[in-house]
Amino acid sequence: MTLTRDGLIAAYETYGKPDARWRVGAEFERHLLDADGIPLPYYGEPGVRWLMMRFAANGWEPTMEGEHPIALSRGQARITLEPGGQYELSGAPHDDVSGVDAELAAFNAEVDGFLEGTGYRQVALGFTPFARIEDIPWVPKGRYSVMREHLKETGKLAHHMMKGTCATQASYDFRDEADCGRKVRLATRLGPLTTAIFANSPIAEGRDTGWASYRGHIWTQTDPRRTGFPEAATDFTYEKWVDYLLDVPMMFIKRGGTYHWAHGRTFRDWMTDADDPPTVDDWDLHLTSVFPEVRIKQTIEVRGADCVPRPLAMSFTALFEGLFYCGQARDEAEALTERFVAHGDKDERFEIACRTGLRGELGGRPLAAWAEELLDIAGSSLDRCRPGDRRWLAPLVELVERGECPADGVRRAFREDPGPGVLARFHVDRLPG
Repeated sequence: MTLTRDGLIAAYETYGKPDARWRVGAEFERHLLDADGIPLPYYGEPGVRWLMMRFAANGWEPTMEGEHPIALSRGQARITLEPGGQYELSGAPHDDVSGVDAELAAFNAEVDGFLEGTGYRQVALGFTPFARIEDIPWVPKGRYSVMREHLKETGKLAHHMMKGTCATQASYDFRDEADCGRKVRLATRLGPLTTAIFANSPIAEGRDTGWASYRGHIWTQTDPRRTGFPEAATDFTYEKWVDYLLDVPMMFIKRGGTYHWAHGRTFRDWMTDADDPPTVDDWDLHLTSVFPEVRIKQTIEVRGADCVPRPLAMSFTALFEGLFYCGQARDEAEALTERFVAHGDKDERFEIACRTGLRGELGGRPLAAWAEELLDIAGSSLDRCRPGDRRWLAPLVELVERGECPADGVRRAFREDPGPGVLARFHVDRLPG
């Protein structure tokens, strides 16, 4: 099938769903670290490859590149690897947050069982806290060999993003273009506040970086053409979104099972190639290499949170469920964002969020106060439209009422114990105590 701009735009028209079928899903990246804070390497026993094969023996279907397992799937869930050996669970869509939580709890227990006795543990932090990025080996995945060469030319912290960061993401349905546009604009304008609320990466190489979300700062030093808050998201239509994707320089193309550097060619230009025109698979591959804070595929992905423990990851999922799935909440949240974005520009707002978390100020008002107002809107919405899911906001409400983000607790823990032994407090299943 010959791809056209109009055809790519038309595809988005097929992704909408009636309100009654709206579901939620989430993606959870995790570090696997030993007692010294050193990431689990790909090779060796234990190693990432060893772990992937244990998953495969437990009912997961592996995806191989040569002799290397690089992904697994079971039902609608998928496990993928990040360039430094971090792993990501992309869960199935669920009717409510309880389903998301049950899936993640079972998965975390499965991983813990595999790791028992190895000295490695799952750690919920937004950035690897002790290892030097230069010392972390690369996962042998074809696309990463191209990405690391491409991105080192576009941002001084690009390799930190690839090998050191972990995030929490959640996905939501939409009805049609107008509904999608409202949700995308809302999540994009709230992006800095989302980052501040879930900031959880103040430590790197055993030192305080001065950033509450060092992960968020790293993304500003990666590749501005494919990250951040593009105009196509702040003024969203299907047409503008497709035009944005067509003009973001490609990183790679895949032919004969091999990834090749695209040398900055755009997908729009490639569609004019009569000798080797792109396919739908090529388009889908290109979409995986564009990383704005809010991304639209067949669902809306909200991507602005650091990796946080499971209770706060469920709060993140419930927060946007409440904001997106009730019309009154969207009205109220949009009114809040009108006041929020009146102060500074988007880059200034994002820097304040990354540096200070909820302890910063915007418009003479603490970011924690903005967050409390947002949580009130989401909580009331869940009471009206998703009975039972408000309870998942409770850990976050308690934190925000103290004027804190997760990074504040991390800093306290590191002041008490600046060595890697403190990692035991940051397991993925529980809040540090």
